[in-house]
Amino acid sequence: MAETEQPQEAATKKGSKKPLIIGLVLGLLMAGGGFYASWSGLILGSGDGHAADEAAPNPLPDISFVPVDSVIVSIGPGEDGRHLRFTSQLEVAGPRTAEVTSLLPRIVDVMNSYLRALDANEFDDPAALVRMRAQLLRRIQIVTGENRVRDLLVTEFVLN
Repeated sequence: MAETEQPQEAATKKGSKKPLIIGLVLGLLMAGGGFYASWSGLILGSGDGHAADEAAPNPLPDISFVPVDSVIVSIGPGEDGRHLRFTSQLEVAGPRTAEVTSLLPRIVDVMNSYLRALDANEFDDPAALVRMRAQLLRRIQIVTGENRVRDLLVTEFVLN
């Protein structure tokens, strides 16, 4: 009474690779179609929008730059103290240039007062220049009045 064993291989047929190949081809077609649709501007707008922006650039606003005298400030106590050489320019609306130029002595005074009041350890911080620039700009705007000075551009910041 020996039972003959049938091989299990016959029971489990290998599946066809046809659905896998069809899925792969359809996936590639969909990816290619999606790329073309986004590249040509069918999905997110026309591709000609960039060309229109480049053809007509916006005119620059009427601004001028007023140079501020260099400020040299001693930092720290005694002989071991360091020196800061600070040079900047003010971005001013074109019609206000003469008004801001007449206020330069007050602007330099405000800059000297602020820079001398700083602690020597504050210059070691990597964000010190950004913080000083913001503080100086706000103080200069208070001295000159609103809407006269747009920005403070630091052209030289040397710490010896």
